Amino acid sequence: MSAPDDAPDNGPDSAARGERIAKWLARAGVASRRDAEKLVEDGKVRLNNQPVTHPATFVQPGDMVQVAGKVVDQPDRTRLWLYHKPDGLVTTHKDPEGRPTVFAALPPGLPRVVSVGRLDLNSEGLLLLTNDGALARQLELPANGWIRRYRVRVFGVVNERQLAELARGPVVDGIKYGPIEAGLDSQKGDNAWLTVALREGRNREIRRVMMSLGFHVSRLIRISYGPFQLSGLERSELQEVPGKVLREQLPKS
Repeated sequence: MSAPDDAPDNGPDSAARGERIAKWLARAGVASRRDAEKLVEDGKVRLNNQPVTHPATFVQPGDMVQVAGKVVDQPDRTRLWLYHKPDGLVTTHKDPEGRPTVFAALPPGLPRVVSVGRLDLNSEGLLLLTNDGALARQLELPANGWIRRYRVRVFGVVNERQLAELARGPVVDGIKYGPIEAGLDSQKGDNAWLTVALREGRNREIRRVMMSLGFHVSRLIRISYGPFQLSGLERSELQEVPGKVLREQLPKS
């Protein structure tokens, strides 16, 4: 068992130290890194049969980790999947309202996965899934500069000047959003299709911004997330990203 240490785990001797317990648990799919730290605080984590009392405890290859008395399997290699989420599913493992979830709809045999960001109940399109919780949080960071692109159908007659102003970063109900690129693709009667791109993706951001412009969103489809595209994926289809492609596309730390 590695002794607790307040030094960061990304220094020159990090390989010898191992990996911080919370990060290891996140990669193993037990919980998010923050929730894993809470498990440590609550005394539910043991390392080599010894209680873990400090979040800066390091795990080395071959160590045995237990959470609530159950042995946790060693983290698998980092994997990423593209999933075409249909509407009508919530992006959560358990829904208090009993609504169907993305994770219950996935094919059997997958390891425990988490989503990179979310798509709400009525949204559809590309959802990234990974078995590495730390990677999920990394890919969600706006600092990575990854653009999330959507096709959006709205009810209303679109003024393209209004769309252009979104590039300044709209303010809705006192909330300042980052710059949004929005363009009109087609207008037929009172229905219009837009392409919308942003780097942040807060909860229901596109719907709220469009509502502030007087438009009701009737369909929202995410078509890309960073370098990964929805094209070619049928509804509910799942496709793993090859390891070589994943390594090439991951943001460099």
